[in-house]
Amino acid sequence: MASIAVYLLNIPVETIGTKFGEISSSLPAPSLPVVTIERIEQLIMPSITIALLAGIESLLSAVVSDGMIGGAHRPNAELIAQGIANIASGFFGGLPATGAIARTAANVNNGGRTPLAGITHACVLLIMLIALMPLAKFIPMCALAAILVFVAYNMSEWQAFKALLKAPKSDVTVLLLTFFLTVFLDLVVAIEIGMIFAALLFMKRMADVTSERFTYTQDAVRDDDTELKYYLERKNTKLPKGIGIYEINGPFFFGVADKFLENALQYRQPVPVLIIRMRHVPAMDATGLHALRRLYTKCREVGTRMVLSGVNEQPMKTMTKAGFVDVIGAENVCTNFDAAVKRAIDIRMDDLEKTA
Repeated sequence: MASIAVYLLNIPVETIGTKFGEISSSLPAPSLPVVTIERIEQLIMPSITIALLAGIESLLSAVVSDGMIGGAHRPNAELIAQGIANIASGFFGGLPATGAIARTAANVNNGGRTPLAGITHACVLLIMLIALMPLAKFIPMCALAAILVFVAYNMSEWQAFKALLKAPKSDVTVLLLTFFLTVFLDLVVAIEIGMIFAALLFMKRMADVTSERFTYTQDAVRDDDTELKYYLERKNTKLPKGIGIYEINGPFFFGVADKFLENALQYRQPVPVLIIRMRHVPAMDATGLHALRRLYTKCREVGTRMVLSGVNEQPMKTMTKAGFVDVIGAENVCTNFDAAVKRAIDIRMDDLEKTA
């Protein structure tokens, strides 16, 4: 209506046409961009930021639509398709596009349930581009600004923002930091700093959930380790004196490696055989492996034999590739606790026979 009023009444306001000139309705011809080192250095960080934001926004839109229609999207297919489309768009001078929560919700509310709804939306936009683009020059900039303000308000989701402020303080800190950096500084800088703080927060949480403890020392089981007590009773097994059991729970990475080594070395009563239970260690990095290697070296210095129990796939690959399995001996890396206990008893019995 504003465009019609400007056209018919000849209202002297700035329009898209007066600000940007004539707008072509023809499809742009494909062209290869000029690639230089300077341009790559200039665009690499904004490109990474846009790619991350595009992926997050599209997956969030997919999750919202799943909740509205009870569906299940395929995130890998979504991101691959979006990446291919945005690469192709660049050859035609287009801007990166993502799935948008506002458009997705509007689509679903109007009956859209399948990818055909998105295809129809794209076809309608193409028709508007070809047939109606010359009329876009009559759109007043003030009307366009009002539309953008309205869209920004709907996208801001201030109710959700308010609810997020009730999250843990660390999450709220990252949220507010990213928000204010985006508003007062720059989106690229805000995303970079926000991701750094989020990564540090994630590492702290992983370090907090990773723990380790001695559950069996010499000939006594910890009172709070009911699982081990039940295991020994069920198997009718009595561990010979001189076998220690040390358990690690959680990711074994650089954030907890020093803590693990410090606690393990504080154990002042060396045992002839030490079982390291790793059933709850889903991942290990090079620093965690280095700490385990140092503990093995210390064990050898005091005459302790080390047996690993329940090593998961990723830690096993890490230890094998680094040659640690060959160092400790493949026979001392057991797939489960039963095999580790049997191996520890065999070692202990051999030692007792040698000293008899």
